[in-house]
Amino acid sequence: MSRPPSVVLNGADLLPDPTGVLVWPERETLVVADLHFEKGSGFARRGVMLPPFDTSATLDRLERAIDRIRPNRVIALGDSFHDTAAAGRLGLSDSNRIRALTARVNWHWITGNHDPDPPLDWGGVAQAELVDGPLTFRHEARADAPAGEVSGHFHPSARLRLKGRSVGGRCFVTDGRRLILPAFGAFTGGLDVTRPDLRRLFAKNFDVFLMASGRIWRIPAGKLSTVSAI
Repeated sequence: MSRPPSVVLNGADLLPDPTGVLVWPERETLVVADLHFEKGSGFARRGVMLPPFDTSATLDRLERAIDRIRPNRVIALGDSFHDTAAAGRLGLSDSNRIRALTARVNWHWITGNHDPDPPLDWGGVAQAELVDGPLTFRHEARADAPAGEVSGHFHPSARLRLKGRSVGGRCFVTDGRRLILPAFGAFTGGLDVTRPDLRRLFAKNFDVFLMASGRIWRIPAGKLSTVSAI
C-alpha cells in the first residue's frame, strides 16, 4: 500500500488525514480546525432553520478519528464553538461527550474569532496560540508569520477538472511555509483557495491536499480550476 501524502513544514513531518484532521506523529498530536459546535442552533435563533444535529455529527466523526489515531494531544485551532453562547445551547449528551474527549488526552482550545473565550468547564486549556518546536498553531494565518505556521479559519476548498468533470471539496493547503486546515464542522462551508484573501497568503507554487473518495490527493496549484473573484 502506498504511503499517504505528507507535508514537511519547517522540518516537521505532518500527515493530512482524509477525515480532515492533521496528524503530527512525532508529537503524537491530532490537530483539528473549525468545529463550529452548535452552528445549527445559532442559525435557528436568527430564524434560519437548519437540522439541529450538527454538533452530534461533528462529534461522531471526531471521536472516530481520535479512536483510530490514538493521540496523546489534541489541538483545536479555534472556532470550536460557533458563537459565545454556543456552550449554553449544547445538550447534556453532547456536553458529556466533549468532556469525555478532553479527559482522554491533553486538549488545547486555540481561541478564534467566533470563540474568543472558550468555556473552561469543558476541560482542556485555552490559549491564543501554541508554539511547539518548529511549529506555531493559531486560529488565523498572519501574512508576516515565519515558517511553521499551522492554522484554520478560512475553511479552504479546491476544485479541478478531471476527465471532463469537475471534482472538488475541502482541502488542506500549503506552500511549505504555512499550512491551513479544512473546516471540520458538519455545517461548515468552504472558501476556494484561488480567492484573493486566501491566495495572497501563499507563494506562487503551492499544493492542496484534497479530501475525496476517502483519500487525500496532492494537487499542484497549476492544476486547479480558478474561481473568478467577486
